[in-house]
Formats: sequence, C-alpha cells, structure tokens
Amino acid sequence: MRLLRNGSGMLATAAVRRLDEELKWFRELEAENRSWVGLVAQAGISAFISWFEKPHLPSQATEQIFAAAPPELTRSISLQNTLQLVRVVVEVVEEHTDELAAPGNTAQLREAVLRYSREVAFSAAEVYARAAEVRGAWDARLEALVVDAIVRGDTQESLGSRMSALGWSGHGGTVVAIGHTPTSVDGPYTADLRRAARRAAADALVGIQGDRLVLVLGGANDLRAAAAALGDYFGPGPIVLGPQVTSLADAGTSARHALTGLKCVAAWPTAPRPVSAAELLPERALIADASAQHALIADIYQPLATSRGSLLETLEAYIDSGRSLEATARELYVHPNTVRYRLRKVAEICGWDALEPREAYVLQTALALGRLHNTRWGRDLGHLPEGEAGTFVGNL
Repeated sequence: MRLLRNGSGMLATAAVRRLDEELKWFRELEAENRSWVGLVAQAGISAFISWFEKPHLPSQATEQIFAAAPPELTRSISLQNTLQLVRVVVEVVEEHTDELAAPGNTAQLREAVLRYSREVAFSAAEVYARAAEVRGAWDARLEALVVDAIVRGDTQESLGSRMSALGWSGHGGTVVAIGHTPTSVDGPYTADLRRAARRAAADALVGIQGDRLVLVLGGANDLRAAAAALGDYFGPGPIVLGPQVTSLADAGTSARHALTGLKCVAAWPTAPRPVSAAELLPERALIADASAQHALIADIYQPLATSRGSLLETLEAYIDSGRSLEATARELYVHPNTVRYRLRKVAEICGWDALEPREAYVLQTALALGRLHNTRWGRDLGHLPEGEAGTFVGNL
C-alpha cells in the first residue's frame, strides 16, 4: 500500500502521457476537457488504491472516479472513448506492477487491476445510462413544448434552435398530421411511434396532447405517404394533414389547417384516411374557417367569374340542373359535348372536376360563397382580403 500511494503521481503522469500518444480524440479535445479527463484518470488511480485496501467496497470507490468530472463531459466524450481511457490507464498500471508491488505480490496486484477495471467499466456504463436517461426525459419535454408551439402558431426564432436541438435538419418541406390517440398510450407505444416516425420521414416530432396525436413530419420525400404509413399508430377516427410548407416558420399554418379540418371532417363520413385539409374546404367553410372560404372564392369563383367562354354560367347551370349534362345543354341551348368541354375548361382553370361528385360539391360551395359575397358586399372580388369572407359568412 505504501508503494502504491507513493507511485500514484507517477502513474497519473504516465497515464496522461499515454493518452496523448495513443488516443487521437484526446489530443483533439479542448484544453478544459483535457484537464477534466486528466482528473478522471488521476481519480481512477486514487480510487484503485483505496479499493485495493478495502476490496469489499468496490462500488463506492468506482463511483468517486466520475464524480471528479462534470456531467457535461459525457457530451464531449462518448462511452467508447471512456472505455478506451479505462483500457489505457489499466495498461499503464499493469506495466508498473513490478515496481509497485511488494516482493512476491506482483500477480496479486495485476489480478486486482483487472478486477477493478471491470468495476470501472460497469460504473462508466451506468454514468452514461443515467446521462442518456436525463437527456431522453429532457428531449421529450422539449419535443412536447415545440409541438405545442407549432400547434399554437408560435413562430419565434427560438423555435428553430429548439428543433435543431432535437435533431431537426430542416431539409425539404414540413407537414403536420393530426388525429386521435389510441385508447392505450404507454412508454413502449410512444417509443415505437417515434422510431417509426423517424423511419418514415427524415425529420419527425411527436406530440401527445390528451386525446389528440400530433405528428410534425419533414424531409424531401412524399410526406403524405409517410403520414399514411403511420396511420396504425393513431386511434380510431380521421387523420387530417395540413398543407405542406417550405419553412419552419409556416409550420403553424399547416397545424392550424389540420386542426380546423379535424373539427369538421365528420361532415364527410367517407373521407380518406389520411385526408388533406385542402380536400375539406367545403366542410371548413361551413364552420366559418376564413382561410377555406377565401380559398374557395379567390381560387375558384373569382377565376371563373373573370374567364371567357361562359364557364361560370355553364357551371352554375350544371349544378342547378342536378349535374345533368343533357339538362344543362337544354337550358343553355348548346350540345352536351359543349357542356362537357366547358366543364373540362373549368377543371383546367381551378383544378376541380365538376364531373366528379365530390369535386362538384366543392365547386358548388365555392359558387354559393361567391354569390353571397357579391350580394352582400358588391365589391370587386379581386380585392378580397383573406379573412373577410370568413367574417362575412360567419356573421351572416
């Protein structure tokens, strides 16, 4: 014991020198972290001497080693690096066992070093496991805060840094998918969902808000297909996708459209799963969603009202006649093929095909909103600010 205590300084110096010679990652560390690693090596040698004196208390001795360094060191040095550190220090002590052991006790000291290195390795793994658990809990809280901020439409600059801390790369678009949570939500379910979400999309955030499940998906791939692949993790009921946005600052817009769609999707019992918020424009307009009403008027009614070829008149006649090509042709005194041609032009202009029942319903809603707007306000539709249509119809 006296020889070991007297040689502790020599062992620590030799260990740090060996670390610098053999480990590239140690040489590349900042000066502060290098000093912390040196303290850990010295603490390990001192703890070994204490343990050698009282080997029946191994856990207390090994725990003292990593208490010498701050917890932040685990972010700069991986578990693999730490095990390399242990290996180098053990080799240094083994090489000096002949000098440090009393006559006839070299084998005993070498065996003690090997036994002690095992305890140190387990202690290192425990330290990193605790650090990972703490980081995981912190990441889960941060993820919940970020998802909540997106749903609330909070686009502060700090949101980007928070998402970067969660590993969000920001490449490609972003989509928010909202549905209901399953009846049973536990730790394994949440962990499986996060793993599946990260496999489906390059970037993924998961938020469980009571009975509501929110997924924020990002990347350059097909995000709608990614959301569909995760459908089994949602509970019974619809899943609504907000529009794909290009910047993180607009993620709140995608979430707002998805939330509004989730409120009214019950009005379309046969809606696909998932369904995009853009496919729910009529239902959203019925609950006075200003953005949906504006889209129906500005993107459908206004282009048709300003187009040539009696397209708006033909569409109105087609809707009012019960969507019959022959009845529309008789009312307009044209051939049914002319009606069919004009309806194809309507689809080219606004993107909705009146010959499809669901899309005809979207067009019918847009016509109704356009008529109401003209009748009530009597203003040029080209100057319609977003939000006024919703205010008007909601008040009406």
